[in-house]
Amino acid sequence: MIVHETLAALGVPPLTAGVDEVGRGPLAGPVVTAAVILDPDHTIVGLADSKKLSARQRQYLESEIQMTALAWAIGRAEADEIDRLNILHATMLAMRRAVEALPIKPDHVLVDGNRCPRLSVPVGAIVKGDQRVAAISAASILAKEARDREMVTLDSHYPGYGFAVHKGYPTLVHREALQRLGVCPIHRTSYAPVREQLALDRGP
Repeated sequence: MIVHETLAALGVPPLTAGVDEVGRGPLAGPVVTAAVILDPDHTIVGLADSKKLSARQRQYLESEIQMTALAWAIGRAEADEIDRLNILHATMLAMRRAVEALPIKPDHVLVDGNRCPRLSVPVGAIVKGDQRVAAISAASILAKEARDREMVTLDSHYPGYGFAVHKGYPTLVHREALQRLGVCPIHRTSYAPVREQLALDRGP
């Protein structure tokens, strides 16, 4: 069971947004972020790093977060933005978009990891924040569920790659499909396996 640190213990005001991302490693699809301001008077039981939860647990918690949080929003950066900016800068852009989309402006933002986006409010980074701060855990769940749903939809647009199953991550099945079918419009051409396949497709 994860015991989250209180915002007071972290030295930040109650109206603090937690921010996390999903999808830095995949060969295809967007990087998706979420920003969440939890209601300090409503504790959500079961919040944890989204990777440690089952699909059913995430879906239940997603609904609970969306119903009870003071505010939440999703941000994203597309594959072409990742290729143009690199994945780090595209992730920072997606985080900024999520925070700016919040219907309530937070007094402070806490980001999972060790890098912070440039924001108009104070922001801090917390390593393993998705295991330590409830709002970041909540953001990781919303981001994961939003991206997974999108990859299932994209699977119907680009059949054969298995996006509904592996969500664009470089699994053996995905890499084999990439070799068999070639590169599709949602692949990240700056990533080595995709870049190498593009070179093979173009030929000498």
